[in-house]
Amino acid sequence: MPIELQGVTHIYNSGTTLQATAIEDINLTIDDGDFIGLIGPTGSGKSTLVQHLNGLLKPTRGRVLVDGVDITARGADLRAIRQKVGIIFQYPEHQLFDETVAADVAFGPRNLGLPQDEIDRRVTAALAAVGIDEATAKRSPFALSGGQMRRVAIAGVLAMQPKVLVLDEPAAGLDPRGREEILGRIKRLHEERGLTVVLVSHNMEDVARLAKRVVVMHRGRVVMDGSPRLVFSRAEQLAEIGLGVPPMTELSRRLRARGFDVPSDLLTVDEAREAIIRVMGGRAK
Repeated sequence: MPIELQGVTHIYNSGTTLQATAIEDINLTIDDGDFIGLIGPTGSGKSTLVQHLNGLLKPTRGRVLVDGVDITARGADLRAIRQKVGIIFQYPEHQLFDETVAADVAFGPRNLGLPQDEIDRRVTAALAAVGIDEATAKRSPFALSGGQMRRVAIAGVLAMQPKVLVLDEPAAGLDPRGREEILGRIKRLHEERGLTVVLVSHNMEDVARLAKRVVVMHRGRVVMDGSPRLVFSRAEQLAEIGLGVPPMTELSRRLRARGFDVPSDLLTVDEAREAIIRVMGGRAK
């Protein structure tokens, strides 16, 4: 279910003294099965862009097509679109409200008018997908840890059975364990269910190890679009717009500056370890 943005521009407070262009002339295609890391400095337009993917915002100019349907057209069924494209914003646990975890996750399917057995099936599947057991499902969501609450919020979106999952800083504010739990679950959902994922993040390391494709925004425009290895090899260009590179990429640059013959595009700890062992082994000989 591809999503296409065709010349999308969004202007806040258009025609007033507070007018501000948030994104401008965005042309972007999100293909089935993509895992996109969307990065950019604060104020680059990332959050504005993703709110166009299911019609939460409508463009001032341009079109957004979801599975070939122009969701900007008059009469477009946005309710159906939002079932297909689920968006999870920062700190989604702030939107939890029901007495139990299961009831909270059931809220969306119930609003669709689904029969109770289908609601129960969806709730069970969604909670299992994020690692919430039956006992926890009976508890108040407000009695859970931050990481658990975040997973419950994600389950609420999964219960709507979206084909595309958009996450805006899903690990923000979590401790290292909670962070790994959330990101690991997202990775598995992509791999096991084939969900298309758009991950907005300021953490270059997370983007490098999870995303298959990186889209870089700056001043409301897409300025780079390619594989993580390609995008992060352009460290100087990224630095010019206020972005860094993954720690292992920076390490490889520093090692090369000191004369070590390691690749310039290392991304992960495993890649760095193998490269360093190879170089040191060669020097020992």
